[in-house]
Amino acid sequence: MPDNSAANIAGMAAGDERLHYDRVEIALHWTTAAFVAVLWLLGQGWGYLPRGSDGRHALQDLHVSLGLLFTAVLAARILWRLGPGRRPLPATTGLAEVAAKLVHYLLYVLLTGQVVLGWLWRWANHDPLSLFGLFTIPSPAAFTKAQKTLFGNLHGTIANVILILAGLHAAAALFHHFALRDGVLRRMLPAGRRGR
Repeated sequence: MPDNSAANIAGMAAGDERLHYDRVEIALHWTTAAFVAVLWLLGQGWGYLPRGSDGRHALQDLHVSLGLLFTAVLAARILWRLGPGRRPLPATTGLAEVAAKLVHYLLYVLLTGQVVLGWLWRWANHDPLSLFGLFTIPSPAAFTKAQKTLFGNLHGTIANVILILAGLHAAAALFHHFALRDGVLRRMLPAGRRGR
């Protein structure tokens, strides 16, 4: 199978839009990355505060509210990807292309599962699932203590797995950009920053 790297670099330099994601996809990608980082940091941060303290509750409430906003962003990203979003031509071939697709799909699955687990864990804790106090989403069922523990453990573990995978994803993009110089990272940059 031929290597597309040289053709991709030339096409990107010429501004071939078939090699880039569209503006909406790019915005949703970077918004997702920001949410993942902030939500993970908040989850780690309240662990340093005493249980029952106002500060701990404030961080947890912020985490939940941002988690609800992230739910909307993730849903929009999946719908855009399945619908009108541009699917650029593959940047790599062979095993590298297969690995890239697998990581992308795995991240989508884990992020979706993480959202569901976050909702379930909040409900199992008998805490309100609220967006900055503007409205509350009631629990659809009663949950046991065992379920609460399960949801919490899974939510924490998957958060770490997502962060590791996202880190590997970023490292691969940087390797492509600085070592292979094949333009892969530019595919997810806004048009004005692609030549930098």
